[in-house]
Amino acid sequence: MRIAAQYSHLNGVEYLLVHHSDLWDEIRNAIAQVDAEACKTKVSKEKTMPGRRLYSPVDLNKRFRSNFRRLGWAERRNTFWVTDDERLMRGIHNRPEEEQKQAILAAGREPIMSYNQTDFVKDRIAVEVQFGKYAFVAHDLFVKHLGFFVAGIIDVGIEILPMKELEREMSSGVPYYERDLVNVLRQGRGVPAVPLVLLGVVP
Repeated sequence: MRIAAQYSHLNGVEYLLVHHSDLWDEIRNAIAQVDAEACKTKVSKEKTMPGRRLYSPVDLNKRFRSNFRRLGWAERRNTFWVTDDERLMRGIHNRPEEEQKQAILAAGREPIMSYNQTDFVKDRIAVEVQFGKYAFVAHDLFVKHLGFFVAGIIDVGIEILPMKELEREMSSGVPYYERDLVNVLRQGRGVPAVPLVLLGVVP
């Protein structure tokens, strides 16, 4: 596969070029080594395109996972505790995990364990590969990447998305770069408050 388009939000690409040019090269190489044609394995059962052979999100994700894992990128989970008291939550959300739980218990509230999980993290850079449903992209950008950044785990979040030309050859409901680009742009220059790189890929 190849990168057909990219967008740097809050100088995400520039940060990589200055501080992690080696990882930026790794990411681009991991993408380039995905054989998309070998992933055109799904036979459509949708009424609009019955019997048509499509790119399989499952197979594409397997190829990406294999490439990134081989380069030492690993899944990462950020665990935290929540409760229903807004004022309490505002005061503890940046504290260490165990302190959050103890503060909730001390306030007489029920601590509820929660977590965010991202596909690949290495040296404070996070990568999400999104060939699932389009709603998941907003969760990646505004919850996962932002949450990991606020928690001090990452410095940049990267979102890999199909371009529209690839999305046309996939099942309905898949996200595409052009739509999610405008979804970020319409928020304004500072939202979400995390350096991001959006990458649009094609076979």
